[in-house]
Amino acid sequence: MEGSSVSIASKKQPSKSRLTEARKVAAYRLSQPLVRLLARTGITPNALTWVGLLLSFGAAALIALGQPFIAGFVVLISGLFDMLDGALARFIDKSTKFGGILDSILDRLGEAAILLGLLIFFVRYFSAPGILVVGFTLPAALMVSYLRARAEAAGLIGEVGLFTRTERIIIIALGLLLSSIDYALIISLSIIAFFSYVTVIQRLLHIWRQTKGE
Repeated sequence: MEGSSVSIASKKQPSKSRLTEARKVAAYRLSQPLVRLLARTGITPNALTWVGLLLSFGAAALIALGQPFIAGFVVLISGLFDMLDGALARFIDKSTKFGGILDSILDRLGEAAILLGLLIFFVRYFSAPGILVVGFTLPAALMVSYLRARAEAAGLIGEVGLFTRTERIIIIALGLLLSSIDYALIISLSIIAFFSYVTVIQRLLHIWRQTKGE
């Protein structure tokens, strides 16, 4: 009876999307060679998390100082550290609840810092559209992450949707690297804002389906 109740419960629980699983497979294949190397150094997952945050702060400072192209490379490297910390924790079997919470908090701080750097950049160059699009992007990015955390705290699945932190980091980095092209940064942030709000709606609907009937 116990086994049958588990199977019934699993059927009621919506599964993660194929896109989510595809992201995990891609991240696993990209990270494993580096993770094996890092495991030999003795570096801890939390140390990687802090390094990723410092790199995000560095990227934010470069953006604010008017060096978006260089900042684009730093953003990509910080994103790599963000991917490696969790992968390393799982590889060496040192995943902890505190480590997951610390990673989540520092990720939000790093992303907010980069967007703040972009806001300063647009203020310096008197770009009203740029200031406006940063204002739309910041709450959207935070809501995507918050919805997942809130859903998982309630025992639900919230890791669904088109745009996660990975996609946001890649698009921001591309916008910074192409910043010499007119409106490249504004276009990249507009893409992030639009698809982040789409993801918010997707996650809300997914959570609602799981709680329907309660």
